[in-house]
Amino acid sequence: MTTQNKILAQNIYLILAGMFIAALVASNLIFQKFFFWNPFGWFRFEISVGIIPYPITFLITDIISEIYGKKKANQVVVAGIVASVFSMGIIYIADYVPATGWSPVTNDIFSDVFGRTILAVSASMIAYLFAQFIDIRIFHYWKIKTKGKHLWLRNNFSTFTSQFIDTFTVVTLLCYFDVISWNNYGILLLSGFLFKVIIAALDTPILYALVYAFRQKFGLKAGEEIDLS
Repeated sequence: MTTQNKILAQNIYLILAGMFIAALVASNLIFQKFFFWNPFGWFRFEISVGIIPYPITFLITDIISEIYGKKKANQVVVAGIVASVFSMGIIYIADYVPATGWSPVTNDIFSDVFGRTILAVSASMIAYLFAQFIDIRIFHYWKIKTKGKHLWLRNNFSTFTSQFIDTFTVVTLLCYFDVISWNNYGILLLSGFLFKVIIAALDTPILYALVYAFRQKFGLKAGEEIDLS
């Protein structure tokens, strides 16, 4: 690989890592708003808006796993943990300091919106750790088994499994911490998992297109990875 292409590959990796961290932190900040979605007419999804950016994180780790390898994917996961803890500290300080009498956002409003973010981030990080590392491990297991072929297989198998673990863990912990009611447990678990499965299936063509573009640009063979060291 030429020096110019190596620099380009490094820059793309940093962009993907930045998008991953932004999506992860945003999902934790906006989780308290819930919405419904009834695209099929026979099942009404009831899910947090925090779930909207979250599947992006799994798509990005699959891209990084396929193109840059397992080590680089794990590095992004760790960076996401650090960013989540850091953002949690900022929110804690912002919630602690008193608002002025003329502040458009009062102490109570701020606490209502962000006060439970610490619990949400804690629950999300535990679920995130389980899910992302399992996703990467399964992805590379099938990559080795299929000798770099059948990208759709490892993408969907790894994502479906990890997304169920993630949804089950985070919903259970949020109910346990009384962030949401146990009465909503079943619908949130089912809605969250099905939504992620649908998004994972829909993003498979996107993954294929991006991986194809990477291979064409950097002259990679099936299963070959870019070494940034």
